[in-house]
Amino acid sequence: MAANLYSHKDSNVRKTWFLITVFLLLVIGFGWVLSYVFDNVAILAIAVIVSIAMSVGSYWWSDKLVLSMTGAKEASPQEYSELHRIVENLAITAGLPKPKIYVLHESAPNAFATGRDPEHAVVAVTTGLLDRLERVELEGVLAHELSHIGNRDMLVSTVVVVLAGVIIFASDILMRSFLFGGMRGDDRKGSAIFLAIGIVALILAPILATILRLAVSRKREFLADASGALLTRYPDGLARALEKIAADPTPMRRASNATAHLFIANPFKKDVRGHAQEPNWFTKLFMTHPPTSARIRALRGMQE
Repeated sequence: MAANLYSHKDSNVRKTWFLITVFLLLVIGFGWVLSYVFDNVAILAIAVIVSIAMSVGSYWWSDKLVLSMTGAKEASPQEYSELHRIVENLAITAGLPKPKIYVLHESAPNAFATGRDPEHAVVAVTTGLLDRLERVELEGVLAHELSHIGNRDMLVSTVVVVLAGVIIFASDILMRSFLFGGMRGDDRKGSAIFLAIGIVALILAPILATILRLAVSRKREFLADASGALLTRYPDGLARALEKIAADPTPMRRASNATAHLFIANPFKKDVRGHAQEPNWFTKLFMTHPPTSARIRALRGMQE
């Protein structure tokens, strides 16, 4: 089992960095088109600086922003003593500092982790999750969230958000240029090829950036599943938890597009059956999470 677990984890790490490399190439290519159309590299530099400043700011204060948006409250060690014990034991096993523990008063079973590094990490669970899961299932979920912290997923997510932000921000500048002028003179006179490339980049770049950002998010979920299974040595615990979470039809009351990718399962409950027929390839491109059925199959396959 260990060999399968490690190979699954390593595979997802390679795929994630491959996607980030594609992102970098997309940024460079789009930047080259933009600089040619405007004949001014400084515009792209401004877009990069603004995007990085916004993304790094969000990364630095991510825990406070997410906790505020979700309405999570710090879990009292007295009221939630069992939860604290499980998290502490798993953190010791993983070699991580014990994260702060928060609870969301939501009937939908779900959980997330956030924070810029292990020393400033937060794990949050809903009351619905605590009510519905058995101990081994809860351990599987918490191990998954601690794996996000150990795998530095927030750092990878920030890199991806920065790259996507650069593309989307730059494409907005390009759109305004097409609408209000400002392109190089030879483009208007005869450079039809580069004008066509600019229009195609304008349309496709933000879409590709979004697809790649979501693809990285989905790969990080598979990676955290594998890492969590390594931590507990019991993949079926997380598989059973995912089945219960997927089968519950209750959407989260304070779910938002800004935080949906952080949760262990889609908080909007679009995938409500763990073994439902999987969506087609096009639908998968725009999903924040991999299909629950695929995750359960991967976890159960680790035991074979």
